[in-house]
Amino acid sequence: MQGPQFLSAEQILLTTLVVKLAVMAALATMLVRYRRFRHILIFERRAWPDRLVFALSLAIPLTAGVAARLLLHYDAADLTLEGSFIAGLVAGPYAGALVGAMGAFAPLFNGELIALPFAVGCGFAGGGLRELCPKEAIWHFSPFIFTSLHRRAWQMIRSVQVDWQVVLLLAPVTLEFLRQGLGARWSAHHRLFYLHGAPPASPWMLFVVVMATVLCVATPIKIWNNARIEHRLQEQEKLLLAAKIEALSNQINPHFLFNTLTSISSLIRTKPETARMLITKLSALLRRLMRSTDHFVTLREELESIDEYLDIEVVRFGPQLIVDKEISPDTLDVVVPSMILQPLIENSIKHGLSRKVGGGRITIRAEVRDGHTTIEVHDDGLGMSEERLEHALDGGIGLSNVNERLRTIYGANYSLKLTSVAGRGTVAIVNIPQLTVPERVTA
Repeated sequence: MQGPQFLSAEQILLTTLVVKLAVMAALATMLVRYRRFRHILIFERRAWPDRLVFALSLAIPLTAGVAARLLLHYDAADLTLEGSFIAGLVAGPYAGALVGAMGAFAPLFNGELIALPFAVGCGFAGGGLRELCPKEAIWHFSPFIFTSLHRRAWQMIRSVQVDWQVVLLLAPVTLEFLRQGLGARWSAHHRLFYLHGAPPASPWMLFVVVMATVLCVATPIKIWNNARIEHRLQEQEKLLLAAKIEALSNQINPHFLFNTLTSISSLIRTKPETARMLITKLSALLRRLMRSTDHFVTLREELESIDEYLDIEVVRFGPQLIVDKEISPDTLDVVVPSMILQPLIENSIKHGLSRKVGGGRITIRAEVRDGHTTIEVHDDGLGMSEERLEHALDGGIGLSNVNERLRTIYGANYSLKLTSVAGRGTVAIVNIPQLTVPERVTA
């Protein structure tokens, strides 16, 4: 029978350091999930309320960790040095001092008299370093700096220039050595808590303790910087999306203007009064389009714009062109991309009805189906053959533009759908998510 196996003092210390690092990483990950905290990280110029929120967000859980160490002897939960230094490094010296003071207040009642000035000093050390070094250098501080430390140190010596990554590394190292020295000096009276192996502590274990402190500082900064980068990427994606939508919108407007002017030019000699009327209506429509910089409008506004366009087409074609609307009232406030219907109606008139002998009818229908607003543009024109229908979205500007805008805005699952029967007409179908809040993207 073997007796129970116990961990050695060095093994206990190593386990404590690993748990300590895990606690710091978990705390940083939980904090960055909150929108207000993430907002504070993104912007370097922070008002006092933001700095206070940041300091309290760190100080409260760190104070709870100190309490766990005092009451439960859970040494891995005490992150006073790292927390106060990080708070100063990110939010300034006063935020760091506040975190340090809150974390070191309870140990005073345990006889740890050096804890308070030391913790406040760590906060001011982080804040002072923040004032000296470039702000982006702080966010570039990484746990993986050890892999390039020798190269950075040699480069700094050769160029006689400060490498702030090395300085940021040396700061927590210096603070930890200071804590070890003060703790060992007053160890008989327990004036300052510090992690150490069984005396005499080996240099190797001291090195491990110091490296754990550096990792507990670098890991949260790495986690928070990843959140900042993710936010910037999201903002860039929004800007790129807005730019692409604007480019597509700018593409459709000249196309519409060119086709309308071509129609007007054909009437100048034969029907000058009709051409004059068309120019007046076109100028009114263009003024409406130029006044609006919105890429999204309600279906109600889109239909009003279409009415002005149809006025032009009815003048051109006369009473032979009949337009019917079957619009469900619950779709009128749905947000749709601007100028999404005009190319569909123009395509129906140009390719479906203009070559048809006799009158023609266009029906615009909108209704709600399965949480989506379905908009259909029917015409009873000549229709398209299957071969032509397969390539309808490949050529030209109008239909391909509508299809590309739908895919860009709503994703690959949304696109323009065409069905056609030769000799009986064509149907263009657009499905749009039912968003009734007018969130507008402006140029």
